[in-house]
Amino acid sequence: MAKQSGIAWTALSVDDAGGTVRDIRNDITDFQFATPRGTQDITGIDKSAHEVQLLLADFSITLNGVPNMGAVPSATSHGVFGSVPSTSVNRTVTITIGGRSLANETLFTDYQLKRDADGKFTWSAPGVLADGTVPTWT
Repeated sequence: MAKQSGIAWTALSVDDAGGTVRDIRNDITDFQFATPRGTQDITGIDKSAHEVQLLLADFSITLNGVPNMGAVPSATSHGVFGSVPSTSVNRTVTITIGGRSLANETLFTDYQLKRDADGKFTWSAPGVLADGTVPTWT
């Protein structure tokens, strides 16, 4: 198995509010995602060490970038996330690197825009698993 750097992601796309897949990699500067599982301690009083079982799977993501108000607004990061405050539409997020893909139905909960004192203008969009499907790399 080849080791992979985080350079030149093959895909990071998010559906817009109308369901059209938008490749917004060029507008994203950094991101993080997680696929945690809940756990339950099921240790009986007859044990001397913890006994744990896995519970529900989850997915969360936070995308960060530079606002793109381009000539074709629907194909830009602002076109994708600008409707987040006024709609509750699930969006497919697809991440692909090194020939592996992770696709999840995601509900974005905010679209934060920030202008710093030095003039830097950025956005952040946190999302959570929306449909109960276990996150699975393919």
